[in-house]
Amino acid sequence: MSASKVEGIGGAGRERLPEGWAWAAVADVGDVELGRSRHPDWHEGPEMRPYLRVSNVFEDRIDTTGMKEMDFSGVFDKYRLEPGDVLLNEGQSPHLVGRPAMYRGEPADVAYTNSLIRFRGNTGILPEWALLVFRNHLHSGRFMREVRITTNIAHLSAARLKAVEFPVPPTSEQHRVAAALDTRMARLDAIDRTVASARRDLIALRKAVLMEAVSEPENWPAHWTATTTGKAGIVELGRARHPNWHTGPKVRPYLRVANVFEDRIDTGDVKEMDFSGVFDKYRLEPGDVLLNEGQSPHLVGRPAMYRGIPEGVAFTNSLLRFRAGNGVLPGWALLVFRRHLHAGRFMREVRITTNLAHLSGARLKTVEFPVPPLEEQQRLIRTTKQRLASLDRIELGLDRTARHNAALRRALLSEAFSGRLVAQDPADEPAEELLKRIRVEREAAEAERRAARKAARASRKAKVDTAPPPPISTVDIALTDGEQTALPLEFSS
Repeated sequence: MSASKVEGIGGAGRERLPEGWAWAAVADVGDVELGRSRHPDWHEGPEMRPYLRVSNVFEDRIDTTGMKEMDFSGVFDKYRLEPGDVLLNEGQSPHLVGRPAMYRGEPADVAYTNSLIRFRGNTGILPEWALLVFRNHLHSGRFMREVRITTNIAHLSAARLKAVEFPVPPTSEQHRVAAALDTRMARLDAIDRTVASARRDLIALRKAVLMEAVSEPENWPAHWTATTTGKAGIVELGRARHPNWHTGPKVRPYLRVANVFEDRIDTGDVKEMDFSGVFDKYRLEPGDVLLNEGQSPHLVGRPAMYRGIPEGVAFTNSLLRFRAGNGVLPGWALLVFRRHLHAGRFMREVRITTNLAHLSGARLKTVEFPVPPLEEQQRLIRTTKQRLASLDRIELGLDRTARHNAALRRALLSEAFSGRLVAQDPADEPAEELLKRIRVEREAAEAERRAARKAARASRKAKVDTAPPPPISTVDIALTDGEQTALPLEFSS
């Protein structure tokens, strides 16, 4: 596909490129190959090789921790990575699909699986430039327009990646832009890593605060009452959804798992359903604690308290409701459940179905639940809330830093792809000439491959044609009329 054809695909809304640049498709400027699928039969064999998968590829960074191996007998050359190959995540959450990193030769002799797509640029397309193009597509949301969702995972197929537009500057300008961006992007990446590290520290601190407020059962004070969640209050599952209830005379808003975060209910997208005859059973009251019934394992049981907003709301069976009994404050129940979430207590009760973990009401009822005196509950709620609020303020600061860093990265990439980041040189060979040369080289390579295949077929045919005929079996010789032959007989004694 030529650059002019790609411009037609983009339509009138395509932005203008700097002088000397040209549009192409990804497939016009490099080879795009999906990695090898995994199979139980290849867990061992004569040619075991390490391979990269989606969990190893981060933005502009390959993490070799936990690399696995597989038998690549007879196919290793096809999937072997070369320095300069750019790997993109084929399957991920939607905003991470297409996340790219460059393989720089370490570790050596490594392959890749079909959770990744490999881009290997043609002569004149710098790997560093390809990486910048794909990072720009990632941050601008370009890849998200190409994804397809299956089983809650977004996929970017190799076929769709091949058709994605690819801006091509002169090769010299690719060098200049990549060099100018290298230091700047490295600083932004370092800030992102610092923010990620700080977030991990916050998770550990939050867990420590909650564990100090509600310790392990063997360390509960003697004056606390040790009971279970089912005895400390009422546990109920929400109402199932059904197409017949999308409309009706008693349509009411309801909360579902997408609305319930830790200690926070998001009312930005509240659905409605007909609750004729059953609304009172599922109506929430202020102080009810909602827990995620179905989620990824580490989020099952994520709790939040309903505080009366929005009014007149129910809940569905993706949530469990805990209504505190006598002697138990709702805030204390929320604190206990948050402690169980961070301590991994709920994970011991989950059951996995169709890639989702579920915490049934019956199993939640058996989970241990401490009940201190009411005054002590109030004190622990107050002091823990203050300590967690300090951590929340730190997290808000990290959120602002991350947003600012992302905005800087988008602005920097925008400058690079608008031609304003570095000075242009009129003496550079125009990108159209580079694309023509790439097309000629690709056509020549394809003609060479076709000729090799044709020669191989001719060689095989010649071997068949010149092979001596098989020896004639005496059994197959036709006998003339009346002629007999003696056959050896074998007798067993």
